[in-house]
Amino acid sequence: MNKISYTESGLVWLDWVMIAGYVVGVLGLGWYYSKKQKNTNEYFVGTGKMNPILIGISLFATLISTASYLSKPGEVIKHGPVLFTGLIFSIPLSYFIVGHWLIPFLMKQRITSAYELLEARLGIGIRLLGALMFILLRIVWMSLLVYFCAVALTVIIGLDDSWTPLIVVIIGIIAITYTSLGGLFAVVYTDLAQFCLLTGGAIITVLIITIECGGFSWWPTSWVSTWDIQPLFSFDPHVRVSLIGAVISGVVWKVCMAGGDQLPIQRFMATRDTCDARFSYGVNALVTFIVVFVLVVLGLALLGYYSANPQLLPQDMDLVRDADKIFPYYIANHLPMGIAGLVVAAMLAAGMSSLDSGINSITAVVMTDFLDRFGLKPKSEKKHVLCAKGITFGAGFVVIIASMYMKYMPGNFVEMTMRLANLLLPQNFGLFFLVFFVPFATPLGALIGVIYGFTASLMFSFWHIFTGLTPLSPQYVGATGMVMNIIVGCLVSYFGPRRESKKASTLVALFLIGILILLVGVSIASAS
Repeated sequence: MNKISYTESGLVWLDWVMIAGYVVGVLGLGWYYSKKQKNTNEYFVGTGKMNPILIGISLFATLISTASYLSKPGEVIKHGPVLFTGLIFSIPLSYFIVGHWLIPFLMKQRITSAYELLEARLGIGIRLLGALMFILLRIVWMSLLVYFCAVALTVIIGLDDSWTPLIVVIIGIIAITYTSLGGLFAVVYTDLAQFCLLTGGAIITVLIITIECGGFSWWPTSWVSTWDIQPLFSFDPHVRVSLIGAVISGVVWKVCMAGGDQLPIQRFMATRDTCDARFSYGVNALVTFIVVFVLVVLGLALLGYYSANPQLLPQDMDLVRDADKIFPYYIANHLPMGIAGLVVAAMLAAGMSSLDSGINSITAVVMTDFLDRFGLKPKSEKKHVLCAKGITFGAGFVVIIASMYMKYMPGNFVEMTMRLANLLLPQNFGLFFLVFFVPFATPLGALIGVIYGFTASLMFSFWHIFTGLTPLSPQYVGATGMVMNIIVGCLVSYFGPRRESKKASTLVALFLIGILILLVGVSIASAS
């Protein structure tokens, strides 16, 4: 590979025009669909007959986020491709489980909030517990993603870290505005545009690197010396990544997400029937496979490019230490004028696609599981829609504030998301598992299962903080919590009392969610 000389350029006026055009476009789309909203059902699940291909792409765009867009290339640069190879292998297995096992159960009832399904079997207390865990999870998740996006933009624009809070506010306000205006219609159609941008941006970057290198000389021909030792499998929980472990992590994440989280379930409900919902998840699986593969190849291309041309990196930037910043730096300083603006718009799109979907889903849960459930629904449908839009704004601003504290989380982007998101997601899935597949499930069993599952996930995730010992692999956090939750929930349900006061269960559930919030806060504070 020939040495390449380059001068740092940063973004130019045409790039900013492209970025501004994207922002104006999504705001215009939100305004357009705001004129079509007649009721909250349309605001949250569209017509209930939306195109399954569109829904599948929207689900993918929602779950990939800026964290994935940046962390996948950064993970490959620093640690190697094994983690994402395992995740790719997990896609067919998770599709079979979700498409043929979970979706038929979910689609039996047409609901707005997924947690409506919990009340009939386990009571209002468990319904509220599931809804509150979802809200907490999404707030933490979205806060991380917005923070990641802001950090990347400071690198691209050439600003120091003090600008990160302002960029967080700008990103948040844009996403909140078009989401609150247009509801699910605006979210789904902007997700389609965002998918095209982020996929196209990654492919274009790989092509440009290939052209600059005169071919595929960037492709590694041997295991890179800086990469981790990543075996097929290891019984040592301290081994950060193994291929089998990555497959397990991927399957658990996808199954728990599809079977216990409002965000994908809300999209299933936007389709016509079980077949359409399954087809939409198949589209999501196919698109995920393609894009993850492209981002892994992008990581290899960036690694080869800068390994052969280390003079192109600033003196204070290290290829391994600053792996998560390599892609943003390349965007700002090596992509042609205009193309850089498109890729930056793609990064904004990745961040906003998770934020818009998350706050729309939080609003659906707050409206359905709290206001409507307890008779606080506004009298007219017009006021109901306005109330939903107001809650959307409120949820968005909570996320913006929480994003300011995400800088205290240790580890790279992949590790942070795996450690935090897997605290609560498996616990919600455990509740749905008991409802769907355990006929003797009781509210007490569900509560104790959540307590044990959350404790197991928390200890496994932050073992190094609580004990001062070597960190445990983040790829087993979700599986540990899910298995503990389900086993304990089934045992307590079978051997424990079959009848208990629903009022008592509600009080215990509300107390438990308070403890969960406190423990997550303490964990974040400890990390700082």
